[in-house]
This record gives sequence, structure tokens and C-alpha cells, in this order.
Amino acid sequence: MWQARPGLAGYDITDAITYCFVTQAFIGPMQLFGGGLTVTERIRSGDIALDLVRPASLQLWTLAEDVGRAAYLILVRGVPPMLLGAAIFGIEVPDTPGRWLAFLAGFAIAVVVSFGWRYLIALSVCWLLDDRGIGVLSLVLSTFFSGMMVPLHLFPGWFGDLAMALPWAAMVQLPTDLYLGTAPVLETLAVQALWAVLLLGLGALATRAIRHKVVIQGG
Repeated sequence: MWQARPGLAGYDITDAITYCFVTQAFIGPMQLFGGGLTVTERIRSGDIALDLVRPASLQLWTLAEDVGRAAYLILVRGVPPMLLGAAIFGIEVPDTPGRWLAFLAGFAIAVVVSFGWRYLIALSVCWLLDDRGIGVLSLVLSTFFSGMMVPLHLFPGWFGDLAMALPWAAMVQLPTDLYLGTAPVLETLAVQALWAVLLLGLGALATRAIRHKVVIQGG
């Protein structure tokens, strides 16, 4: 595509190759295919009843667990493919400390946004009893609107603007743009932070709601 249309979506061919490897590295840490949290199984087993009466916050405890998982997966699942891509094809590498800091900040917030979305999906099992349907819906939304399949900048007009404003863009497209240096840093981080706060806030409300009405499926 980039050989036929140089500069497509604002990327040159090296940027496009880099985009492929960076977004692939995000699959594990962001859990773009869903899951990654133990809350769903704990609801099914009935252990969630014990979690809800513990003095520790269920949401913060689960977030800490997920951040640890993401850190492990970026090292064993994310970095090696990027190094391989750099060795074989050559990829763009941030050339200033500022770009590295912007990317690392964007990546960290993206992990929180991803957690916030998946936490809401996991808690929905308390009411839906089965997460397979909403899990498939989440998979479609996360892979299509995050930018993992193609850069969201390829989407035309208002549809592209909408895709960039949705929370899934904050998981992949925005931190990748920070890596490539093609996005305004403060504005991009602000959008990511906004979605992180909103999703965590909704998660806190949902956690409070299941304390009052929850169907325990096991034990």
C-alpha cells in the first residue's frame, strides 16, 4: 500500500513497517483479544463473594495484578518480535529522550485504559451470567477500533474522527503515534488520560453495584 501511495495516513514506508511491529508488540500487554483478568472465573467459582468483603479494593488489586502481567508480556512477547523486525526490515526508533518518555507514558496509560475496558467486561458476568457474547463483541471492537488491524488514520472523514475519539484508539493507535513522533504529545496523553479516568470511574461504580446485587454462580 505504501509503495503505491507514499505518505499514506501520514506515514512513510519505514513508519508503516514500524507500525506493524509496534502494534503486534501491544497484543499481549493490552490483551486485545480479551481476557487477562481472573475476575470472571472468580465470579463463576463464587470466590468473588470473598473478594468483595476484603479490606483491599477489588478494582485496584486487579489493576495491580494486570499491570504486572502487562510488564511481563511486553518483555517476553513484545520486545523480541520488535527486535527481530528491526534486524530484518529496519524500523523507526525514537531519537530523543523526550520521544521515549512520551511513548512510555502513553504505553503506561494505554495499559490502564485496556484494563478499565476489560474490567467492565469481566464484571458484566455478574448480570449476564455468560461472557461469551459480550466477549466476542469486545474482541471485534478492540481489534477494529484500536488500530491493530490498520491505522485509524486510514478511515475517512467523520468516521476516522470518531474512531480516534473512542477509547480503543487510546490502547494502540495513540501510543504508537507517540512512538513514531507523529502526534502532539500533550494532547494525545490528555485523551488517553481522560479515557483511563472515565473507565476506572465506571469500574468503581460497577464494583459498588455488585456489592448490592450479585449472582454467585458457584460454591
